[in-house]
Amino acid sequence: MDDAAPKFIDTPGGARLAYHFTEGDGPTVVFLSGFASNMSGTKALHLERWAADKGRAYLRLDYQGHGDSSGRFEDGSIGIWAQDAMDVIERVTRGPVLLVGSSMGAWIMLLAARRLGARVRALVGISSAPDFTEELIHAQLTGPQKAELNKAGRLERASEYDQGPNVVTLRMLEDGREHLLLGEMIPVECPVRLIHGLRDRDVPWEISLRLCDRLDAEDVQVTLVKDGDHRLAEPANLNLLVSVLDNVLSASADNG
Repeated sequence: MDDAAPKFIDTPGGARLAYHFTEGDGPTVVFLSGFASNMSGTKALHLERWAADKGRAYLRLDYQGHGDSSGRFEDGSIGIWAQDAMDVIERVTRGPVLLVGSSMGAWIMLLAARRLGARVRALVGISSAPDFTEELIHAQLTGPQKAELNKAGRLERASEYDQGPNVVTLRMLEDGREHLLLGEMIPVECPVRLIHGLRDRDVPWEISLRLCDRLDAEDVQVTLVKDGDHRLAEPANLNLLVSVLDNVLSASADNG
């Protein structure tokens, strides 16, 4: 399905954001990708096929500096990418939504949910990584790395998933501190499902348990996958994701 050309919206800030939208019944399932990832990943496309088979509305999108959207990755930040998600969701969708966030996308998902309010029918986090700029990047930098970051304003870090390094900027870390969530209760009351692999080497699975504890919602379930890695993109993992979505959507429909 990814051979179709994306559509675009232009934002008030001058960005051109790419997206794919599948028409269907609501609530619209929205996939939010991770750090330096894009809307053409395995999970995003698998969910698009699932949505088409189910006749369900589905949206996937690229933030600025990701995939087919405009801009440079290193000019981005959590606040910018969260606004990108909001811009596309509000422009393209109507009515209730179900947000699915992968890794950093789960942080974006939570920030968007607070702004979308009653429109959000449920949330599904995959290898959720809220606050990762502070806890998983800044806290793990060495003294020389911090000095380089403060001097140059940017730092290149090796990536297991990309041929080139990931760029972390001082602005990105400072902006991340403005959007931290795990230090207080998170005002989200819809059903939440969190899936995390016990073999995740990038985002500790304990973060999903901490997130569960911080959510105001009572209907929160955490599924731990013993042999699951960070991506959770193996066939069995994709089947689990679809099963979780089917179940939460069915429960949502039963509750009106």
